[in-house]
Amino acid sequence: MAKHSGAHGDAGAETAAEADRTEGQRSGGPKFVGAVENAVAILRFLTHSPHPAGVAKVARETGLNVSTAFNILRTLTKEGLVHFDEVSKDYRPGMGLLEFSLPLLGTNQIDLIHPRLEFLSQAHHTLISLWRVTPLDRIVLVDRAVEGTVVRVDMALGSRLPAFVGAIGRCIAATRAINESELRRRFEALRWQRPPNFAQYAADVAAARQDGYAFDRSNLFQGIDIVAAAVVDHEGHARLGISGIAISGQLSETKLDALARALRDTARDISALLYGR
Repeated sequence: MAKHSGAHGDAGAETAAEADRTEGQRSGGPKFVGAVENAVAILRFLTHSPHPAGVAKVARETGLNVSTAFNILRTLTKEGLVHFDEVSKDYRPGMGLLEFSLPLLGTNQIDLIHPRLEFLSQAHHTLISLWRVTPLDRIVLVDRAVEGTVVRVDMALGSRLPAFVGAIGRCIAATRAINESELRRRFEALRWQRPPNFAQYAADVAAARQDGYAFDRSNLFQGIDIVAAAVVDHEGHARLGISGIAISGQLSETKLDALARALRDTARDISALLYGR
């Protein structure tokens, strides 16, 4: 690789992002390798960027100082994961990334997501379900994971529901650019065991748009609490839904809130990994 001609910045300077990683290691929490996190941040930026980028832009977009970004880019280029253009001095993803991605190309998305479902189920002691949003505005249960408690909720794979119903329905509605009258029309066609009123449903949809998750408290199924979040594609369209389903009262309010945040964060991770969102 040709030596980069740009300035590298202050090698001793530490950015806020790097300082946070260092502080996390000092605090006695999980030990993560900052250099690896920085390299992943650079690769993620380059693979999502529509154009090649110089070292200064890479550093700015990833929160690293220029010297750190340059050294990582030089190493990634040596390994073939990044390509360096000696004329423009820009970087872009390298062919070496195919070494890691090709084994996954024939893998079903559901198989890739399943370990996340298992982790959520074990961490929150509840049924975690993965739903696919169909073009006909239905949701279909395509996978589930359940922690081995004695008394638990379960659902059969292949179960189908209208797209706007329940906690996932509130999240899907939150991603749609529809006015109140259209939302009401969709709502009035839904069937619930204990229906909410439209004002409450519309408020829940608005909250889901802001928070990234939604709740259903015994509306869809009597005696069942449901928490959900939506996985969206690069255009913001809901493609998948992840829900946590428990018997009412089985999880405290604090635990339901923690589950909601975990589902939202997982859905965002999957959106980024599958759709670059």
